Amino acid sequence: MKQFSLFVISLLFFSITLHAQDTTTTNLPYAEIPDYPETYTAGSVAARLIDGLGFRYYWATEGLRDEDLQYKPSEKGRRCEETIDHIYDLSRVIVNATTKTINDPTIEQPEMNYAEKRKKTLENFKKASNILLKSNDLTDFKVVFKGKEKNTEFPFWNNINGPIADAIWHTGQVVLLRRASGNPFNSKVSVLTGKVRS
Repeated sequence: MKQFSLFVISLLFFSITLHAQDTTTTNLPYAEIPDYPETYTAGSVAARLIDGLGFRYYWATEGLRDEDLQYKPSEKGRRCEETIDHIYDLSRVIVNATTKTINDPTIEQPEMNYAEKRKKTLENFKKASNILLKSNDLTDFKVVFKGKEKNTEFPFWNNINGPIADAIWHTGQVVLLRRASGNPFNSKVSVLTGKVRS
């Protein structure tokens, strides 16, 4: 009976451990790209662009080790983790435009570890995509930066060629940096289909 109880406790612990690991990875958006919309609208195209970014970012940052995060190509280069920090900041600008929130540099951001930052970045992309998907008119989704005397405002066009394109650019850098540090991008990931080949 004692051995049976020990077996049940061990099994329960193993199950809880697996569940904890599962919730840290599978509950994140963009392990696969969502199904594409049935119609082309300004909002659905913009949302799909962010979905492509989210999928690339998910797999560029999946399975990074501490040595990958600390890697930098030269003394003057940016560490991989610093590039990921920058992508997180860009994700905030992207989602703030869709939620009509002013980018205020005076608001202190919470301290986050790498896993938390990765999760928040992916959630920001997903939230922005969901809002855009339901929108036909993007003129209200301005990028607004708080200034000392007055705010600086840009149309959504600048979100596309600015933060969104920049986040795609830097996600590619993460792929390059992880390859250089000996932990290459998963070769089974297809950015064309938005799925992982079996």
